Amino acid sequence: MLEMRSVRVVRGGFAVLRDIDLSLESGRTTLLVGRNGAGKTTTLRAIMGLLPIEAGELAYDGADLRRMRAHARAALGIGYAPEDRRLIPEFTVEDNLLLPSLALRLSAKQARERLRMIYDLLPELPALRARLGGHLSGGQGKIVALGRALMVGTRLVLLDEPFQGLAPALAHSYAETLARVRAERRDLTLLVTESGPQLLEALVDVKLQIERGRIDSLAPARSDAAESAP
Repeated sequence: MLEMRSVRVVRGGFAVLRDIDLSLESGRTTLLVGRNGAGKTTTLRAIMGLLPIEAGELAYDGADLRRMRAHARAALGIGYAPEDRRLIPEFTVEDNLLLPSLALRLSAKQARERLRMIYDLLPELPALRARLGGHLSGGQGKIVALGRALMVGTRLVLLDEPFQGLAPALAHSYAETLARVRAERRDLTLLVTESGPQLLEALVDVKLQIERGRIDSLAPARSDAAESAP
């Protein structure tokens, strides 16, 4: 589905990503684990076209993403929820959710259909629909950012540090939300970055370790481990 081959990203003269290789399979959840500064966020931003790639290959279903501008990648069904949420504080939750539909030039009917799907998938959101983005708690903001990513990400969703800044109870609630999304959207591919894998262990098919801009190790996939169990 998505392939990164020998991808190199340089910022301020320093190689943040050094010959990254990453392969995402359709319908599977991949967890990219690493400490702060290891290159997790840079990897996602490179995929989305928010940072330039100096060298290497980035392909999505065979199409060369390096030739596409960032906004064009959304039209391929790729959604992105950044760590800091990036909600517009003066917009209502519903307006924040609908904003991507303008960039995708969806018809009013298509936008409403996707919004209804998001509300069914994330039942926490309808009660918040009229609240301003600037009046949300951290946990609420994370759920709204997930919903907005799902408005765009019909095939692939990138989640950057979804538990960052959340209290333990809210983090567990968010993990349960992801489990529900995973169960109801089995065709959806997820790439999640985190500093620690504990809350996502039950959802993950592939676990990768990134350190100093390189993917150094691959943990056994959950499905593979199950298959190899006696």
